[in-house]
Amino acid sequence: MSLSPDSSVGGAPALLSVRGVTKSFGDNEVLKSVDLDVSRGEVVAVIGASGSGKTTLLRCLNGLETPDAGVVSVGAVSVDFASAGQGRGGVKALERAKGSLRDQSAMVFQHYNLFPHRTVIENVIEGPVVVQGRSRDEARADALVLLDRVGLAEKADAYPHQLSGGQQQRVGIVRALALKPELLLFDEPTSALDPELVGDVLLLMRDLAAEGWTMVVVTHELQFAREVAAKVAFVDAGRVLEMGPPSQVLGAPREERTRQFVRRLTHPL
Repeated sequence: MSLSPDSSVGGAPALLSVRGVTKSFGDNEVLKSVDLDVSRGEVVAVIGASGSGKTTLLRCLNGLETPDAGVVSVGAVSVDFASAGQGRGGVKALERAKGSLRDQSAMVFQHYNLFPHRTVIENVIEGPVVVQGRSRDEARADALVLLDRVGLAEKADAYPHQLSGGQQQRVGIVRALALKPELLLFDEPTSALDPELVGDVLLLMRDLAAEGWTMVVVTHELQFAREVAAKVAFVDAGRVLEMGPPSQVLGAPREERTRQFVRRLTHPL
């Protein structure tokens, strides 16, 4: 079964557009006027040191965090966060705007975030049934097809604690796919895995990229970024310091901070 969305790859218009996104936590300005474009069917790898703002940026893309200012557009949905909570409706209007944005994407988390008291199949169908209002039978049938696609059909009635980390992360990816999103967001999906389990998850992500899914992937896996991403964005101190093809950003960085970061990951002490 193909997991491919109904989208073409190559030469497509931007599916995701980010303009001037800022975000502070107290006095700590985590994102500083970030711009980013991702075309439909494109994979963009986001790299950078811990604390640089990568995860906050990802969470701002689907409203899990609320930017202080800036515009985030995914497909036909566009939210100007400087004005979204102003005027009539206030907080409720802002929450509706974030919900509309969130409907366009699905997140794969670093630590899986599966419900421990629910089975694999129950975890997968939660979003389609509760959030999207699809019938339970339809959601279950789709979920079983997806689980079979990633080699986990026999684990449908298992609980998360009965799975390996790699299996839990594959369930996390299936849960995201079950929502049929326009945009897939990955927050360091392999960083919590034992080294021998990383390969299966990266292989699944490679397959998704080959099938035309639009993906933004926060990752330290530079080889994956080199081979799969169309563009690499290096985030430093809340800014996209450098962005371009992997051959440029990873092979011949223009910025000294990018060079230092790539060198440290490529040749660790």
